[in-house]
Amino acid sequence: MPARHLLQPKTLDDMLLYVMWQLQACAGSVVVRLCESEFGITRREWRMVAQLAVHEGVQSSELARHAALDRARTSRALTGLEAKGLVERTPRPGDRREVLVRLTPQGRALHAALLPRVMQINRELLSALDEGEVDQLERFFARLQQRAEAMRADARGAAERAP
Repeated sequence: MPARHLLQPKTLDDMLLYVMWQLQACAGSVVVRLCESEFGITRREWRMVAQLAVHEGVQSSELARHAALDRARTSRALTGLEAKGLVERTPRPGDRREVLVRLTPQGRALHAALLPRVMQINRELLSALDEGEVDQLERFFARLQQRAEAMRADARGAAERAP
C-alpha cells in the first residue's frame, strides 16, 4: 500500500476526507448490496429506518438532522418507505402542518432482521484492527468530529458576517 501524506497531501488520494470516502464506498457497497438485494430498500432508506428505530415519532426535519441528510432527500426516502409500508406519517395533534414519522410493524421487523447483518459487516471490517486500535480509532473519530463541527460553526459564522 502506498504511503499516504495526510498532513501534506500531494493529490486527492492523500486527503483524509477522500480516504474516508473510499473506505465508505468500498465497505458500504457490501451494505448496499445487502439492503437492495435481500431487503428491497436503498441505503438511504436503510438510514431512515435505522434512525427511526432510535428516534421514533419525530418530525421529518428532525429525522433529516439525525441522518445528516437534507430535507428533500429525507422526504424522498420517506415517500419510498411509506409506499413500501415501512413507515407511517401522522399529523401532530393540535398542529396538522407538522407530521410525525414512525416505523410500522413491518418497518420494525425489517430493522430487526437487517440490523444484525449490518452489525456483522461492521465487525468484519473492524476485525482488521485489534481491540486497542479500535478504541484508538473511536477516540480519533470523536476528536475529528469535534473539529469538523467547530469548522462548520466557524464557516457559518463567517457566512453570516459576510456582506
